[in-house]
Amino acid sequence: MKHILCFGDSNTWGYAPESTIRYNVNTRWTGVIQQALGNTYRVIEEGLNGRTTVHNDKDRPYRSGADLMPVLMESHAPLDLVVIMLGTNDLKAKFNSSSMQISKNIESLCELAMNCNYNPNAQVLLISPSHVVKVNKDDNTEFAGAIEKSNELSFHYKNVAKNLNIYFVNAAQIVKTTEDDGIHWTPQQHRKFGLRLAKTIEKIV
Repeated sequence: MKHILCFGDSNTWGYAPESTIRYNVNTRWTGVIQQALGNTYRVIEEGLNGRTTVHNDKDRPYRSGADLMPVLMESHAPLDLVVIMLGTNDLKAKFNSSSMQISKNIESLCELAMNCNYNPNAQVLLISPSHVVKVNKDDNTEFAGAIEKSNELSFHYKNVAKNLNIYFVNAAQIVKTTEDDGIHWTPQQHRKFGLRLAKTIEKIV
């Protein structure tokens, strides 16, 4: 059996933009992958609302991916593949990060996954997140400048993947984010992404 850790934020957790509740397990893209790949694979969901690459939020503790990655890598060992899709929450104005800086942060996170002693043979798949297509009135201050910077992430993430010799997928080429809130995905988008990613995973492990 192949073990796959999917490490992400609210779009991995399954946040529903209209209701603000969580999609059920079979609707989330991770669940779609599990169904598509079958029982020779085990998909481990590690999504968390508000998770960043390296930043901690004083209002929401335990959001730094870098802090939790080593713990989860050990907890779920042995792993064959680690899928990382983060960066959207790093676009928040409070973190004052350029798209280039976010890519440097994601690079350090990928290196943590690559250098875990408990998973010496684990492959890494880096995913640049789908674009922020709209910032709601209530989020204008929190996500100021996010649309422009989100469009730049895939370029930098692709370079990170090339430099580290890891796998890369651009989620924005698969999913055009719903305008319900400009950030999160509909059930149909989760399914489309999950089915596409399942094919990619089969080629890796």
